[in-house]
Amino acid sequence: MKVELFIPCFIDQLYPDTAFNTIKLLEKVGCEVIYNPAQTCCGQPAFNAGFWDDAKAIGNKFLNDFTDQHFIVSPSASCTGMVKNYYNDLFTNTAVHNKCRSIQNHIHELSDFLVNVMEQDYFGAELEGKAVYHDSCSALRECKIKAEPRKLLEKVHGLELLELPDSDTCCGFGGTFAVKFDAISTATA
Repeated sequence: MKVELFIPCFIDQLYPDTAFNTIKLLEKVGCEVIYNPAQTCCGQPAFNAGFWDDAKAIGNKFLNDFTDQHFIVSPSASCTGMVKNYYNDLFTNTAVHNKCRSIQNHIHELSDFLVNVMEQDYFGAELEGKAVYHDSCSALRECKIKAEPRKLLEKVHGLELLELPDSDTCCGFGGTFAVKFDAISTATA
C-alpha cells in the first residue's frame, strides 16, 4: 500500500527523528512511503491565531501538496485534526471543496492508521519500566483517538502501562493558547 507522509512543520524543525521513525513504522507494516519535500504546514498556527486568510493560503498549498489517491499519515493529531475538522471553515463552497473533502477522508494520525487501517499493534518494542499515557486534546477531541495509543503501548515488552486518573483532562498547553494566554495555561497545568 502506498501512503503519503505528512510531516508537520514543528516536527520537521524540532523533532526530525520522529519523521524518520514514522517512516520506519510505516515500512514495517508494508507501506510504500511517498514524501513530498515541498510540503510545509497545515496552516493551524495561523488559523488558531485568527489569521484565516493566511491559513487558507497555507491550506491551499497543503491541498496541492497531497493527493486523494492514497492514505495520508501524520504523526501529529493536532495537524490531522486541523485538516479533518477546520478545513471546512476555510474551504466549504470553494473551488477546492471536493478535493478538500476527499483529503479529509484520507488523512489519519499515525496510531489511528496503524491500529485501525493496517490492523497492526505489535512492533517488537521493548522497554522495562512503568508509564502513563496522557491523552492529547487534539487526538481525543478532534480525531476521536483514545484506545489506539494504549493498544500500541500495551504491546511493548517489559512496559507496565498504568492508567492516569483524569488522563483526558486538559494539561493547559494548547500550542498558541499557551503563548497568548500564558496565565490561564499555567493555572490549568
